Amino acid sequence: MNLKLNPYSKVENTPIDGFRLDVLEGLKSNPKRLSSKYFYDKNGDRLFQEIMAMPEYYLTKCELDIFQNKTPELAQLIISDNEPFDLIELGAGDAMKSTFLLQYLVEQGINFTYMPIDISGNILSILNEKLSHEIPDLPIVALEGEYFQMLQKAAALSHRRKVILFLGSNIGNMDIGEADQFCSDLNQNLTSGDKVLIGFDLKKNPHTILNAYNDKAGITAAFNLNLLTRINTELDADFDTDQFQHYQTYDPVSGACKSYLVSLKDQKVTIDDHSISFKENELIDMEISQKFSPEKIEELRKKSGFLSAGEIKDSKRWFVDVAWEVK
Repeated sequence: MNLKLNPYSKVENTPIDGFRLDVLEGLKSNPKRLSSKYFYDKNGDRLFQEIMAMPEYYLTKCELDIFQNKTPELAQLIISDNEPFDLIELGAGDAMKSTFLLQYLVEQGINFTYMPIDISGNILSILNEKLSHEIPDLPIVALEGEYFQMLQKAAALSHRRKVILFLGSNIGNMDIGEADQFCSDLNQNLTSGDKVLIGFDLKKNPHTILNAYNDKAGITAAFNLNLLTRINTELDADFDTDQFQHYQTYDPVSGACKSYLVSLKDQKVTIDDHSISFKENELIDMEISQKFSPEKIEELRKKSGFLSAGEIKDSKRWFVDVAWEVK
């Protein structure tokens, strides 16, 4: 089936009030936690753009090196006998890196449709406007919502071969067990011959990694604290953000780089009619940014049942985009 899609059309997922439920469940758990997927409201999107521009934040520069300077090699990893396909980007953001690949594929006359998936409708609107100017011949269908729900929607829209982009080391926002489950679930949501291209941040000097998440300008701290502000705004809560402090750790053995917010005093926060107590120095687990060894990446591929289809590293060999294929 070769489905004709309306360029720049947007398919929205109608969300239930999962934000409130997830926040309350997370803050009532022990230890307290908040999901990093909720960082990205309008202000969170802006702060993350600032993070990517920081000199310490090497991840974007490394993967950009791959997409900007090794574009033909990337394209060869995903093209299969000139067969039409849907290029689906999970957590697309502003597609700064993937735009180089999109432009190349369009210039080469490759028959494909770009389907960016993101939980942030704001960033998808920005992306739509950007691509309409930069690559006017690119057919695009934006999908707002959770990854697997939107993958199923994409499968319903088109029966063409799927190529999944999961860039920026988004896989690192899960612990190892969650990453195992995610890759297995991803495999189950695809069919034989489909491919995935996943970006992994590799283990390196621990100072380099820690500095990327603990910048002196405090942008990462503001990014984390902004989630408390979002909860205040959208859930009618009363967090005093001045009474929470960002704390960053990195374990070079496990590869886990973790962000926390620390309560600076005994305090209570109200969300609707729920009261949440914090003790002085109590932590909220905000985010993990897992770093990988080549051996761990290969173990992840095997456990999730994919075939290896190649890889490309940046010039510093700090970052790798690996291609896997569904059996």
